[in-house]
Amino acid sequence: MEVRSIYRYARISPFKAREVTREIQGLPVSVALDLLAFTPKKAAFLIGKTLKSAIANAENNANLKPDGLVVKEAIVGEGPTLKRIMPRARGSASRILKRTSHIRIVLSDEIPIETREKRKAKREQEKKAAKKETKNEASESAEPVAEKKPAKPKPSTKAKK
Repeated sequence: MEVRSIYRYARISPFKAREVTREIQGLPVSVALDLLAFTPKKAAFLIGKTLKSAIANAENNANLKPDGLVVKEAIVGEGPTLKRIMPRARGSASRILKRTSHIRIVLSDEIPIETREKRKAKREQEKKAAKKETKNEASESAEPVAEKKPAKPKPSTKAKK
């Protein structure tokens, strides 16, 4: 079963918040809370609040125990941008964009999803397999060309006396 919590209009740039949410995806809830507690960023605090809210939703609304929960998704979307101006030289003005974000966390009690390390290992295996396939294709395409042309004897390079 899935449980979610959304923190809307958080006063932080989505770019900064995504950096933290990537770290907790696929982790058990207890590990994710520990990671957020020791991450010295504003985004970690905001995401921690959202994660605690999702855990409370799971306990109270879905009767799930927090021990078996896993962070299935941690997504940061872009919210509305507050546009402000700052006076500049010679009577001009420059725009300041104060970005907001929507933080969504989905918890699941199902079997844990792939962690970052597992996904990375899987990608590396796929790359190795792709390299082997290209080598095999290159060697297969080179063999028929070699069969068509007979090998010519090389002239000797020794100098005659």
